[in-house]
Amino acid sequence: MTGRGLLREADLPLEVVILLLAGLTMLITGGLLFPISTGALPYYEDGLYGLLLVIFALQTITLGKTPFGDMRRSKSVLAAGVGVASVGIVTSFIPDLLGDNPRVLLFVCFGPGGLLLLLQMSLDKEKFPTWWRLGGTPRHLVLACSAVYGLSMLIALLLAQRQLLTVPATAAVVLVYGVAIVHLAAVLGKVYRTYPETERPAGGDVGLSTDHAMLLLMGTFMLLLGVLLVPVSFGTLPFSGSAQLGLLVVIFAVQMLASGSTPLGPFRRSWLMILVGLLVATLGIVSSIVPDILVVPLTILVGVLNILGGLINLVNIGAPLLKKLAQPRGTVPPLLVRLTAAQATMNLLTIMFGTSMLVSDLIPGPVLGVVLAANGCVLLYLLRLLIVLKRQRATSAAAG
Repeated sequence: MTGRGLLREADLPLEVVILLLAGLTMLITGGLLFPISTGALPYYEDGLYGLLLVIFALQTITLGKTPFGDMRRSKSVLAAGVGVASVGIVTSFIPDLLGDNPRVLLFVCFGPGGLLLLLQMSLDKEKFPTWWRLGGTPRHLVLACSAVYGLSMLIALLLAQRQLLTVPATAAVVLVYGVAIVHLAAVLGKVYRTYPETERPAGGDVGLSTDHAMLLLMGTFMLLLGVLLVPVSFGTLPFSGSAQLGLLVVIFAVQMLASGSTPLGPFRRSWLMILVGLLVATLGIVSSIVPDILVVPLTILVGVLNILGGLINLVNIGAPLLKKLAQPRGTVPPLLVRLTAAQATMNLLTIMFGTSMLVSDLIPGPVLGVVLAANGCVLLYLLRLLIVLKRQRATSAAAG
């Protein structure tokens, strides 16, 4: 792709983006398992399990696509997605805290989930015969889905019987699985370009946009991180800083891939942004799986991005805020006042978080935990305000 081509608008649907992230995770995991098997690299299994659970949760929260099939994005489905994400986040942060439960949950997602998806596709009396009859790309979609579902069940078997294959053989299976997922993402992207009517937004009674869903995930991440850092700072719990950084960077990458959003603000979602997002995701995935290898560069990266992003956002909301304050009292809607206050508070807490990463021991551990938990609460409160604002605008538009 030429330099000019890299600046073109990217037309990747969110479903394809998440599949690419899942495929990249499996490809990197498979590649790393070879040196891990020889002892050349350390391995943090909980970091991988937590990352995979967060990816499953992403599909559920943003698209209503669960490991057991498509569902309406109801409040219960959204709650289940947040629950799975929470398990994944805690699993990544605190080694062995949840025992075998994350592995069992992944087994259910890969095994029974893969089997159910395969049966749903095969027994569908409308989609399956139509796709197969059309040939070409739709038929390739059937084959690609079948390969991914079948390999998902094999991965589940390896989770249940970890001694079934040698580590190099397991690495080879994971690599093949990663190739199958990336191939499915490519085929699905071609299907959506050829038959745009097949790309339907997730239905349901929860009207969360992609940005709102990512705000929900980030708020949950910060809240759990803050709460867990308090006992960690007193030495009562172990902590994986490498996986915490890795998972945070992966969430940054998903925002970049999905909508062009970055900690520094929104950018045009070009193919260049997609490539940068995949590079950032690669760093996060490696940091989640291999302890301590990227802690220093990712600490600097996350710290600088948080400080700059917080400062830029404060400047961006500063001028409108002064303009609102200059207006007569009572002319500014209370909701906008609360929204601006929440944004300002969030950015101040973000700057504090970034500074604490660059200057060690600047903020005592328990205080930092409270700051991060407060940041998570403000993010979730901001999400609530944005949803209320969206509903008010929809109501006004309908009335007008």
